[in-house]
Amino acid sequence: MKKDLGVVPAVYPMPVLMVAAYDENEKVNVMNAAWGQICDDDKIILFIGEGKKTWLNIKASGAFTVALADRAHMEAADFFGIASGNKMDDKFERTGYHAVKSGLVHAPVIEEFPVTMECELLEFQKTAHVSGIVGRIVNVKAEEAVLDEKGRIAPEKLNALMFDQFTNGYYVTGERAGQAWNAGVGLMKK
Repeated sequence: MKKDLGVVPAVYPMPVLMVAAYDENEKVNVMNAAWGQICDDDKIILFIGEGKKTWLNIKASGAFTVALADRAHMEAADFFGIASGNKMDDKFERTGYHAVKSGLVHAPVIEEFPVTMECELLEFQKTAHVSGIVGRIVNVKAEEAVLDEKGRIAPEKLNALMFDQFTNGYYVTGERAGQAWNAGVGLMKK
């Protein structure tokens, strides 16, 4: 029997996304954003509140990067979610992490995270209920260590962090459970 839990953000898993952008002085800022999703083959939407440092930086620069956090970098990834760039001027520097300028968009690529999407700002979406940033993915960079023999990102090598909104925990991806667009084929024949 199911038990009523009330209003709970019951989507699991949520990605642990590291969103980075330059400020007006070319200073790197990174935030941890679990509320983001691919919304087309070459588009991503991030649900970031208006006025956040990263939101302001993306508005000013017109570009951003989105990296997938992994187990090896969980401490810094969590810190990027705890600390506010509006209140802590040396937020990025405290981690000791390194950034290089993307060659395709005006945004930093954080070297420590294994997979990074380089994005150009397409639009801000603002309604009474949601604040979203839509970007076009112009390139994806990935460390060779997380690629399979065909050059694709291998989730079992990535150890990407997932956020659980039930208990505020981090989990790691990796076990393959089935093949998409194939596991349900048997039901097509009924």
